[in-house]
Amino acid sequence: MTLSSLLSHSWAQQMFQATQTNSLSDMHVYLWEWFALGAFVLSLILFDLLGHVRKAHEPTIKEAAIWSSIYISLAIIFGISLLVRHGSQFATEYFAGYITEYSLSLDNIFVFIIIISAFKVPRIYQQKVLMYGIIIALTLRFVFILLGAALVERYIWVFFIFGAWMLYTSIKQVIDGVNEARERDSQLEPSEEYEPNFTTRLISKYIPTTDGYVGDRLITRHAGKTMITPLLLCIVSIGSVDLMFALDSIPAIYGLTKEPFIVFAANAFALLGLRQLFFLIDGLLEKLIYLHFGLAAILGFIAVKLIVHASHGYGYLEAIPEPSILFSVLFIVFSIIITVIVSVIGARKIEAHLGKQDDPAEDE
Repeated sequence: MTLSSLLSHSWAQQMFQATQTNSLSDMHVYLWEWFALGAFVLSLILFDLLGHVRKAHEPTIKEAAIWSSIYISLAIIFGISLLVRHGSQFATEYFAGYITEYSLSLDNIFVFIIIISAFKVPRIYQQKVLMYGIIIALTLRFVFILLGAALVERYIWVFFIFGAWMLYTSIKQVIDGVNEARERDSQLEPSEEYEPNFTTRLISKYIPTTDGYVGDRLITRHAGKTMITPLLLCIVSIGSVDLMFALDSIPAIYGLTKEPFIVFAANAFALLGLRQLFFLIDGLLEKLIYLHFGLAAILGFIAVKLIVHASHGYGYLEAIPEPSILFSVLFIVFSIIITVIVSVIGARKIEAHLGKQDDPAEDE
């Protein structure tokens, strides 16, 4: 008797039944594979907590680049293991999902920079804030992924909702990009206002908070009272804000694959590399002046893919073929490359223009 049959009426099988299918076109993931992936992710988190974060320090560009390369390499190795074990289709779906999640992480980082700046977190403690924020985000996304898997498995109309939300998010990205362009043309400072969200306000209202940082402590005792520090509030803020990003990223990746195992793996590897990516590109994000438009193209493409897929399920739009996963990967990669190239060229032109305006010799 297999482990799966022993758990036939248990909570564990209900949670993972979306991956236990008999169709040849679906991915068959054993329960031990979930445990193996979870153990590997947990070991990476513990390694970071006990290794990098335990000793507070400001990472150098070299350190961030090395560890970013390591995390990317681990993500690639996992994709190769999927290729060997489950075939090219699911490996391609994983890489498409991972690249998409990693691209969307750039937007996360921009918001994280604003939050960390608003809380005035000392540079040496920022790793700890990001690490715990990522742990909260990973936990929340795991719940979202399981809920999404249950809905996708049972109700194809959910893809219409996902598609509509992706379309809305894509349009919002375009609007944000246009607003940023206007600010650059007007030579205004980009808006970086941060307002504490409901969760953060609620915690600080009812739980005593210290006036300043107490080293890297999250909780401290003062005058016989247990108090939380701004560091803990910043962690909660980053973790809860990522909930909004999950509303974008989870439907986006379900547009590329319906396998929750792949969805979780892509999210896990993208999020785990987020901390090092933060220190690697912090300050360079302003060079990606057309990032919003690149993300809009990717999200818009996924929106169309979701709507076409849902329509085919009801016998509509059958004349329009659903984009293959290989085409999806190529479109996403191409969009990223074009966004980076055009952004770098555009940023250089803006810098050159501003340099001429600031040069006194040009005014004589």
